[in-house]
Amino acid sequence: MNRRRALRAVGVIATLGVVSSFSHRVAAQAYPTKPIRLVVPYPPGGPLDTAARALADRVKDTLGIIVVDNRPGAGGNLGVDHVAKSPPDGYSLVIGAVATHAVNPWLFSKLPYDPVKDFAPITLIAHVPNVLVMTPERSNQLGIRSARELIDYARKNPARLNYASGGNGSAGHMAGELMKSQAKISAVHIPYAGAAPAQLGLLAGQTDFMFDNLASATAQIKAGKLRALAATTAQRANALPDVPTMAEAGLPGFDVSTWFGVFAPAGTPRDIVTRLNAAFTTALRSPEMRERLARMGAEPAPGTPEQFSELVRSELSKYQSVVKFSGARVD
Repeated sequence: MNRRRALRAVGVIATLGVVSSFSHRVAAQAYPTKPIRLVVPYPPGGPLDTAARALADRVKDTLGIIVVDNRPGAGGNLGVDHVAKSPPDGYSLVIGAVATHAVNPWLFSKLPYDPVKDFAPITLIAHVPNVLVMTPERSNQLGIRSARELIDYARKNPARLNYASGGNGSAGHMAGELMKSQAKISAVHIPYAGAAPAQLGLLAGQTDFMFDNLASATAQIKAGKLRALAATTAQRANALPDVPTMAEAGLPGFDVSTWFGVFAPAGTPRDIVTRLNAAFTTALRSPEMRERLARMGAEPAPGTPEQFSELVRSELSKYQSVVKFSGARVD
């Protein structure tokens, strides 16, 4: 009797498993049946918000309506955590970035989400190079016209130079700390409340240099108000092909950029992840989308979920040592 009951129980469990698996497959095949919510963990108007809205518009024929939902706060943590705790059904996505998935885990003592375990990467959207800049006036005054000359000056004049950034943990801050660590120099970090105020401070002569976002620096470089000394990415920036990289200045392996991509909550069915990846990567490879991103200084970089996952893990490891070296903390 007990054996019969046990076999019946096993049969019921197996049946439920088959039904559940079948239900998941049916749901994935029908997906999407309602609007998808794409959370941007920063205020409207920024580069991630602009890219998200352009992407949502581009995939509407394949994925239907995508509602962009701005949920700023706590350095991006608020919106990212909201999606991490959302149902893994493909209807809640988030634009995560280098800050939320590689830097913040080391800046905040209690991050409410795990950047790896709590997410299913969909695809990298793009990366935006940063560029080492000085004003021509300060550059001429100090005799610094290249990244190598800046490093040489800093070695001969410890702690005499200071640099601006958009705040603790920003890409500009991390680039500055990585340069200090690799070149074994000292320079004083001056954090501002955002990249725009940092650039204004540099232009006003309050600081000596900064690693600025290419999207915001390009106009000032072309206007002659800033001098580009080096790009922070492994390859030269498409928008500034004549500007050498930090690696060319003698810091091999130097690679800092503001990257961002699409994540779903962990546990999202693989069929849905595949569907989303196909729609987004196709859109990102279109000439129209590439042009829209290029106007922001962004370089499209679509790929597989596995490639994006590997990038997150690699960047997470890299910034652990950079943040530790900087001593930066937010809380």
